[in-house]
Order: sequence, then C-alpha cells, then structure tokens
Amino acid sequence: MTTHRKLAAILSADAVGYSRLMADDEAGTLRALNESRSLFRKRIEAHGGRLIDTAGDSVLAEFPSAVEAVDCAVEIQHELAKRNSQLAEHRRMAFRIGINLGDVIEQEDGTIYGDGVNVAARLQQLAEPGGICVSGTAYDQVEGKLPLQFKFIGEQQVKNIAKPVRAYRVRIEGSTDSRLARPLLPPGARLALFGTVALILLLVAGVLTRQVMRSDPPTEDPVLALPKGPSIAVLPFANLSGDPKEEYFADGITEEIITQLTRFRELFVLARNTTFQYKGQAVDVKKLGRELGVRYVLEGSVRKAPGRIRVTAQLIDTISGAHLWAETYERPLTATSVFGVQDEIIERVVATSAEPFGAISRAGIKEASSKRTDNLTVYDCVLRAREYMSEPTPALHLQARDCLERATVVDPNYSDAWAWLAIIYRDESVFGFNPRSTSDPLGRALEAARRAVALDRTSAMAHYSLACAYFFRHELEQFAAEAEQTLTLNPNNALVLADFASLLGYLGHLDRSIAMTRKAMALNPHHPTWYYATVFNYHYHKRQYEEALAAALRWNQPEFYWNQVHLAQAYAQLGRTQEARRAVAELLKLYPDFPSKARVEYGLWNCTKVITEHELEGLRKAGLEIPPE
Repeated sequence: MTTHRKLAAILSADAVGYSRLMADDEAGTLRALNESRSLFRKRIEAHGGRLIDTAGDSVLAEFPSAVEAVDCAVEIQHELAKRNSQLAEHRRMAFRIGINLGDVIEQEDGTIYGDGVNVAARLQQLAEPGGICVSGTAYDQVEGKLPLQFKFIGEQQVKNIAKPVRAYRVRIEGSTDSRLARPLLPPGARLALFGTVALILLLVAGVLTRQVMRSDPPTEDPVLALPKGPSIAVLPFANLSGDPKEEYFADGITEEIITQLTRFRELFVLARNTTFQYKGQAVDVKKLGRELGVRYVLEGSVRKAPGRIRVTAQLIDTISGAHLWAETYERPLTATSVFGVQDEIIERVVATSAEPFGAISRAGIKEASSKRTDNLTVYDCVLRAREYMSEPTPALHLQARDCLERATVVDPNYSDAWAWLAIIYRDESVFGFNPRSTSDPLGRALEAARRAVALDRTSAMAHYSLACAYFFRHELEQFAAEAEQTLTLNPNNALVLADFASLLGYLGHLDRSIAMTRKAMALNPHHPTWYYATVFNYHYHKRQYEEALAAALRWNQPEFYWNQVHLAQAYAQLGRTQEARRAVAELLKLYPDFPSKARVEYGLWNCTKVITEHELEGLRKAGLEIPPE
C-alpha cells in the first residue's frame, strides 16, 4: 500500500460521558450520537474538509486550512450547545475538540497517521467539554482571521510527543457546561480569591488544581474514569532458571511489563498485587477471566543462564481459551536486550488486542525504553523499592534506601532510581523509618525528585515523587501542579491514585479521595491493605463509624502505629471502650510519645483543623491523654 506525506489541519473530537449516557439510555444515546455525527459530517463538508473516521464516540477529520477547521469546530459547538440547552442536564452529549496543523502520512485508503494526528487527539483531551483546544501551529494560522479570542494554556507535555506543544483554548460564548462556572480552588484559596476573580485567575494559571483539588469531582473527570479498552492481566512469569534466587528477576520482568502497559490509556491493566496472587499456581484462564473480569491473559516464563536469557510469552483470550499468539525470545543477557524483550511483548499485546481502541505507535514504546538504565545492578534497586511500597516496613525501607543511594552513584542519569529514592526519603521523614543524624530528609526528597524530573519530564513516577515532596513540605500549590501532571501522564497507576487519595483526604476533599481510592481498587482488586486507611478516613469523617471500623480492621498492619490509631478511634466512637483501650495500649508500645506529638503528626499531613479535632476527639474518647493546643 503506497503512502504520501502532506500538511493538513486535523480535527479530533470525542463525546464526553459516553459510557454513562449509554448505561442510562442506550437507544437515546445512540440516537443522539448519530445526530451529532450527521452534524459533524455536514459542517466538515461545508468547510471543505474530509471526514475520515467515526469509530466509537469519536470523530476524525482533515482540512486543507486551519482557519476552516477552527471555524467549522466553532459552528459545531454552537449547534451542539443549542441542542443540549433543550435537554435535561444528565442527557446532554457534549464533545471535546482538538485541532492541530501538522505533517501526516496518508495511505491509499484515505486513512492518516503520524504526529500531526496524535497531537490533535491529545489536544482534544485538554479541551473543556463543549470546548475547543488548538495547537500553536494552528493558532499561528488562525490568529486575526476569525472573530475569536484564544487563551494560551502553556506548553503542554503530551503523551508520545517528544517536544512540548503550545496549546490555546478557544473562547466560545454561551458555553452550557456548568462545570466552567464552578470554583475550583481548595477552600483556603477560595477565601482569598472570591467569585469571578478566582475563576478568571484559575483559568489564566491553567487551572492547576482542576483535576486534583476538588471536593466534589464531576462524573466525567478523566482521572476517575476507568480505562475503556480491553482488560489484561499479566500473570507472574515462571522462573525456569533452576535457582530460587533468580525469582526476583522473573518478577521484575513481569512488573516492568505491567508498568509499561499502564502507559497506554486504551488498556485496562490489573495491578501486580492482583495477578501475583496466582504465582506458582496452575491457572484455568477461563475461570480466571471470570474471577478478575479480564478479557486477555498474558503469561510466560524466564530462563536465565550465563550470558543468555530466554523469555516465552503467550496471550490468551479468556472467553474462548484460544492462544492469540505465542513467542519465544532468546537474547544475550544484557540490560538492553532484557528491556528490548519487554518492549516486543508489549507491542505484540497492543497489536493483538482485537477491538479498535485507537492506534498506539511504536514511538511511545521506544520513548519509554530510552529512559531506562543500562545497568542491571541499578535496576535491581528499583525492584527493591517497588517491593517496599507493596508492604512498607522499616526493614524493606532500609534495604531499598541503601541500594538506591548506591544506584544513583553508579548511574546518576537513571530517572526512576532518583524518583524512588525521593519516596524513600519522604517515608524516612514522615514515618520515622530508619532516621539518620543527617538533617532534613524532606530536603533530600525534594532534591532527588527534582533530579528525576529533570532527567525525564515525561515520567509520571518522577512527577509523583516531586508532588509528594511538595505535599509534606506544605507547598500545596506546587503539589497540586505536580499531581496534575502525574495524572495527565498516567491516570491508571493504582499506587499513585491510592497515595494521592490519602493526601487529599487529609486536606478535607473526602469525596474526591474516596472516588480515587475506588478507582485504584478497581484497577488492583488484590491491593495492599493500606488502601483501607483512606476508606477509614472517609467514613470516620462522615461519622459512619461502623463502616470506618470495618475499614480499619481490613488494614492488616497491626505493627504500624497509624493502624492502631484508627482502630482506637473507631472503637471509641462506637462506645466499645475496652477494645479502644487495647488499641491505645498497642499504639503506645509502638509509639510511646504519640500523645505529646499527635498534633505535630497531623500537621505533617496538612490536616484541616476540623479533621484534626475530630481525630483527636476519637483518641481522647479511647483514653489517650492529649495535651491541649
């Protein structure tokens, strides 16, 4: 099939809340979608454009002129807004539209590919519901030629595109999207910036806290939306090396495959705590598919020998039990070849996924692999850090810290090592794990996280570590910005979602916090039990004490002092005094100075005054003597 390159203005559009609308009224939603498609087709043709694809609830079109593309998009949004104004709010179908002027590759059948198309799709995701977002290249052609106003929202780092993209939102008068009129800053900031002034400043600043710092998130928040594409469970690869000490190596390959798959938003990838429950077991894939609710299973084995590595992998359809593909990879045993094998497996999985949930280019995979280390010893330290986060203990913390500090000396350009070291330093400060005489572990965490971001600005892990450092340094505006960037880069990392959820809960954003936690649990049904700490906080501060106690009992870390704090509070609020005092006794064994330092502990987590006093109320009822403020 022949292809040719050309310059074109690309329009990419996607319906907002399509899944919710279908669940509410399939027939009505399909009718509305077909009417919207008809509108798109007519307007596109009227402006000299060509409709290329209408897969699912999306629209892709090209124009010979950026001016025509933007003018067409504005007309479409005005017409859709007029239609929606006649409908109940829960039945309105709004579209986001992105427009880019760029180089594309056109095939004989008329389909188009390339960065020019990919940028338009990413800009669509940055648009408001009912809005339009255009690239800098498109803006340069349109400025002054249409009676429109534009708002520059900065240079955006978008997925799978190496350079930042200048982005502008088109001001559309009469937008019917009620969320645009909603104050978005946290309560403290709202006191300082009232009403319309606060909203305008937020829009100018790029709405730093839009995705993270809401107490009442909208239904269609992209951070809370579960992936729409095919679901995949990656089972632990079997270690066939004959040496139990090499078990970690097979586990590491499995985890790396899971991590890289989560970069692709089209895929619903179960987290490692869920799939590792099946390690060493003979699995009936059809039964497993029903248990986990997944369509595909990836399984395989690793055989490591001196100088060589062999990895086998196979993708199975859990409904039919059919093997969609199976491959054996044998390579020299070097870090580069190990990661190359992982990338090949990911490419096969994506290519074999039957339903067309969008093209995923090889460029994204190559970009991910280019940021990795060439030193296997360094990579081992990152694996240790991941193990620590699955079950945080002082012993695992010390092992990971020592290893990562050596790793960043051996390979100072490995972003992931610096990011994980920042998290380790954070926990040294916040939980008091393995404190050293050297001062300011949070300062070290901030320095390591900044180093991680500088080395790889497209790494969600790097921005996550920086967000955490800012949070515990009480720099909440910077936390919000970095958390936003983290979730933009990867909204489907269960660990990050759960961790951010806990932080937001202490800030008083309880509804947002529990929604993020539920998504994390959906992505990782066999998650670490510390996820229930956030569930406890939600119910406790909603004064639902029975539910709070149930969550505290499911948090299975009795040797961790916060677990005992929560048990004491819940028992006390329920009037179960004897059990509350037993929890207090365990707490004092673990942390004798907790009563005198309780306010300091809650201050570390940026707790609001209301939340702090409610927490202390439960502890006092449990019999803990806490000095007055």
